[in-house]
Amino acid sequence: MAVRIAGVNIPNEKRIAIALTYIYGVGRSRAQKILATAKVNPDTRVKDLAEADVNTLREIIEKKHTVEGDLRREVQSNIKRLKEIGCYRGLRHLKHLPVRGQRTKTNSRTVRGNKRVTMGSGKSKAGLQKT
Repeated sequence: MAVRIAGVNIPNEKRIAIALTYIYGVGRSRAQKILATAKVNPDTRVKDLAEADVNTLREIIEKKHTVEGDLRREVQSNIKRLKEIGCYRGLRHLKHLPVRGQRTKTNSRTVRGNKRVTMGSGKSKAGLQKT
């Protein structure tokens, strides 16, 4: 049986401390805190968890932490607010450029997309010339 917490299927073969990080908004440190609160051994595999432990984890995550859809919505609303007030960070988001001060002459391919503006990038092959 697949364990489902906060709308995410948790992988059965992994340790619970790692498996919880599949939930958006739960990283390694937060997973450790959640397991400490629930009094669950972090080395336990997900498939070996008791149903009571799963319910306790589900309750802690959904009641005390903002995760998944709510967190994504909150992040998007924060970005939208930055764009509306026209601050520097908002303008960087609008232009699809790095927001946190990284260099852009090189790097930043993931933000800008893989568009290479060099001589050889748009060149047609020598054997396939247009007539």
